[in-house]
Amino acid sequence: MAKEKVILAYSGGLDTSVILKWLIDKGYEVVAFIADLGQNEDFKAAKEKALKIGASKVYIEDLKKEFVNDYIFTALKANAVYEGKYFLGTSLARPLIAKKQVEIAKKEKTTIVAHGATGKGNDQVRFELAYLTLLPGCHILSPWKDKEFLSKFKGRKDMIAYCQKHSIPVKATAAKPYSSDANLMHISYEAGVLEDPAFTPKEDMFEMTLSPEKAADKATEIAITFEDGVPVKVMDKTNHVTKTEPLELFSYLNAIAGKNGIGRVDLVENRFVGMKSRGVYETPAGTVLLQAHLDIEGLTMDKEVKQIRDSLIPNFSQLIYNGFWFSPEFELLKSLMGKAQENVSGTVNLKLYKGNVIITGRASPKSLYHPKTASMDVIGGYDQTDAIGFIKLNALRLKAWEQQKRK
Repeated sequence: MAKEKVILAYSGGLDTSVILKWLIDKGYEVVAFIADLGQNEDFKAAKEKALKIGASKVYIEDLKKEFVNDYIFTALKANAVYEGKYFLGTSLARPLIAKKQVEIAKKEKTTIVAHGATGKGNDQVRFELAYLTLLPGCHILSPWKDKEFLSKFKGRKDMIAYCQKHSIPVKATAAKPYSSDANLMHISYEAGVLEDPAFTPKEDMFEMTLSPEKAADKATEIAITFEDGVPVKVMDKTNHVTKTEPLELFSYLNAIAGKNGIGRVDLVENRFVGMKSRGVYETPAGTVLLQAHLDIEGLTMDKEVKQIRDSLIPNFSQLIYNGFWFSPEFELLKSLMGKAQENVSGTVNLKLYKGNVIITGRASPKSLYHPKTASMDVIGGYDQTDAIGFIKLNALRLKAWEQQKRK
């Protein structure tokens, strides 16, 4: 009798390496799927490890370009930041991973999918909402919500010991037990010593950024050009480098922003599942692009359009964070965000210096700024005496309110 086949979202890290072996021991044929989202990993070694553990097949899918164009830039057009600080790096990656995993499941003629997200985190929701939407009727194996699995593995120490017993190499050790997740957008760090919100991370933890103290004493001057809210060119004036292809552009920004100590965030956030969680993040390119995008919007976006759009950013960001990428409400907001970007084109000049993103100027063919109208030295098309009636009309409501208070 043929074994049931399951497609496992496999990273090669501690959790999914243990889960791969556990699923095989449970009698499943396991096909491992590795998503290349720009993380600094040896994919050949990860594939060899998965096959050595017992996977029947390993898919390695290069998703970097799709990740930048369809996910990262979608969030950027909306200035999507969760709770004012988190750039949604992991949140953006999960729906793409799940989508590709479903495609592989269909190709392999199975409806069983598995992931290594814990029962305490957000990723389980992000993966499973996507599975259930894109592959209705699927069977989801989520070991961290399985009583047998939980009885065997109380935590990371048990998993590390299990790997040592079965000769499975993993990056995590008892001496360095925090968890990290990397992609083009960011690296996140959580768990272990970081669960103490007062603990200060050691400098050797960070992988994408220098500390601002160690960054160069000279600023890097760059210019970022946008078309319809999307970055289309990065020009490094200091190093005489120009990038226009989206993936190359984003990767280059990661490198130069990281060298200038830009992109570190340490926060306590509210998880969708109802608890607070401490996370540390490195998001160099995302940090620079957000500041540049906000700036060019100030020059090109209509005031009332901007106010309506801005009022929806928390909803948009929360939908991404909570795992509702594939939902009617997200499709609606995504369309609105795209519409709001139709005139957001132009170039922003910046300096990157010791953790700071310094805007030095901007220009746009779609500019709504008119020097003669705004000038204090030129009359232009503005009659200053018109302001008398304008102020009086706005004061009517205030006078009525003040009179009412005195009654």
